[in-house]
Amino acid sequence: MLMAFGQFIFSLDTLAFQELKRSNTWRHPSNSRVGARPARQFVGVGDETFSLSGWLAPEQIGDYASLAELRAMGDSGQSFALVAGNGEVFGLFVIESLNETGTLHDRYGNPTRVSFDLQLARVDDEAGGAEVNVNEQGQYVAPGEE
Repeated sequence: MLMAFGQFIFSLDTLAFQELKRSNTWRHPSNSRVGARPARQFVGVGDETFSLSGWLAPEQIGDYASLAELRAMGDSGQSFALVAGNGEVFGLFVIESLNETGTLHDRYGNPTRVSFDLQLARVDDEAGGAEVNVNEQGQYVAPGEE
């Protein structure tokens, strides 16, 4: 398991990402001052986003139905927990966009390679980062059951 997004598991059998980008911002609004640089004040954390991109080749690696499942999750408008394969909990995220590009089409017009780019945005205010125990099969292990 590379990562879990709600009940969706990123893996070689479903959808494996090649690149993961994480972006955090912090808010420091400014006030103009005469004869000096603007004064800045920290007012809190800003946006946190994840971008996962990669490709799948339905006959070799990945499953095209995985993209349909992510589209359905986006259509729901719900937020889902994002958890890394090592157990790090990032928080609750929504799907902002899912882009896919099919290439190398067969004679029936089916793509034999599909590139994707998934954009997630954090929606909760919790700190995240709590550790989750996962066994060798990638299943959650409750505290004390190790």
